[in-house]
Amino acid sequence: MGAWSTRGLRGSVLEEWINRSNEQYAKKGLALIQKIPTPITPVRIDKERRHITLAYFEQKSTVDYIGAVQGIPVCFDAKECAADTFPLANVHPHQLQFMRDFERQGGVSFLLLFFSRRDKLYYLRLSELLKFWERREGGGRKSFTLLELEPGFYLEGRGAVLVPYLDGLKKDLDMRD
Repeated sequence: MGAWSTRGLRGSVLEEWINRSNEQYAKKGLALIQKIPTPITPVRIDKERRHITLAYFEQKSTVDYIGAVQGIPVCFDAKECAADTFPLANVHPHQLQFMRDFERQGGVSFLLLFFSRRDKLYYLRLSELLKFWERREGGGRKSFTLLELEPGFYLEGRGAVLVPYLDGLKKDLDMRD
C-alpha cells in the first residue's frame, strides 16, 4: 500500500471536532459513532519523541467513522479542503463502493466536508456525491464547487457540538421519505 508520513495528519483538526461532537452525542444518548483507525505498519520511529515518522498502510481504509444514530446505521468520511473547489480524487473508488454497499444494507452514508478557507462545514449526501462522481465518469469536471452544493446542508456548530452532522442526517432522512 502507500506510504504514510506526517502529511497524513492534515485532516486532524476536523477529526478532532468530529470526535468531540461524537462524545457529546454519546453523552446525550443520541448516537454512538466510532472513529475507525487506519491499520499501519511502522517503518521508522523517532525513539526520543516516541513518534512514528514513516509507515505503510496495511490495507485500504473504507471510511473514517461508523456507528448508529437512534438505531440507524451510519458511516461517513471527513475531508478538508482549503479551496472553494473539492477534487473528487480525494474520494477513492473503494470508499465510494463501501458507502454504496453500506446503503444497500439499510445504512446512511455521507461525507463531512470542511472548506477551511471559508470556515464552512457541509454534509454531503451520498446521492449528491454520486451525481458529481457520475459527471466525472462521463468525462465532465473532476471536482465540484461550493456554488454547486445544496444550501440547506451547510452545518453551523453550536455549543459543545462543533460538527452538528445530526442536523444534516435529519434533512437527509426527511428527503428519503
